Amino acid sequence: MPVNVAVVGATGAVGDLIRKVLAERSFPVKSIKFLASEKSAGKTVEFAGKPYPVEAIRAEAFEGVQIVLSSTPSSISKEFSPIAAKAGAIVVDNSSAWRMDPDCPLVVPEVNAHELHNAKKGIVANPNCVAIPLCVALKPLHDLAPVRRVVVATYQSSSGKGAKGLADFAAQASAWAAGQPVPAPTAHRAQLAGNVVTLDWTLDPNGFTEEENKVINETRKILGDQTIGVCPTCVRVPVKVAHSEAVTVEFARPVSVADAKAALAKAPGVVFMDEVVDGRFPQPIHAEGSDHTFVGRVRQDPSNPNALCLWVVADNLRKGAASNAVQCAEELVKRGIVK
Repeated sequence: MPVNVAVVGATGAVGDLIRKVLAERSFPVKSIKFLASEKSAGKTVEFAGKPYPVEAIRAEAFEGVQIVLSSTPSSISKEFSPIAAKAGAIVVDNSSAWRMDPDCPLVVPEVNAHELHNAKKGIVANPNCVAIPLCVALKPLHDLAPVRRVVVATYQSSSGKGAKGLADFAAQASAWAAGQPVPAPTAHRAQLAGNVVTLDWTLDPNGFTEEENKVINETRKILGDQTIGVCPTCVRVPVKVAHSEAVTVEFARPVSVADAKAALAKAPGVVFMDEVVDGRFPQPIHAEGSDHTFVGRVRQDPSNPNALCLWVVADNLRKGAASNAVQCAEELVKRGIVK
């Protein structure tokens, strides 16, 4: 069923990618419009080989729209996502504004697509770029035996800071490679070239960063179990695109490496790489440009008979943001939720 679509924040990095993913995945578009801030209004973007004018975000723009794919700062989302929903659209929102709202499902389609039926406010929240691939990898394991605790250290790329982050990293890397003085960081909180940064996010009162607290809260909500212990350490690394995660998972009972590998190999959205069988292991260069979550290095935790260790990689701009949002929209259509 073709539907009327609006992309909000259409000229931003994720909004631009949403437009490309919609075309790549042949989303059933009846009509489409692109909305952005006043300063971007009047620009032209291309979709499916045709030019489209960018309109300013305003209430009237949502009339007749059935699905809104929104990627704006939280403050803009808090104002306009309810307006779009009131106009009759279902909003898939990429900001953090609605993720912990009990009336807004937090959805990773491979994990909890059924929650799309519970969008009481007409808003579906798109999760954090770490929580999405983490939960894609955890779901088939959680189905084998209940997950009790997750310890995760992330290796997050510069693009998590958007275009400004990539420009900052490029300037640093160029100077560092040439042996010249590295310019002061402008987007990242410290030098990233030749370095890693553990505090590239705001520090919250509990000693964890806002990014780490998102991983804790969102992982529990996506998996539907508030009793799961989650202990993250989020780190920015000198990689352009794709986030990696070193994960230790403790279960209610032992899960064999063989059973875990078999479950991951057939899990939706997962590309399983077995270093024992063919020497392959997930890397950011595999994930960049892909909508899949790459998983490998599955092994028994030598310190805990109920725990396994694994390595997870995904494109933070695609599966971690734009593609997951489009997949949610596809499910909304397939399940007949969109009217």
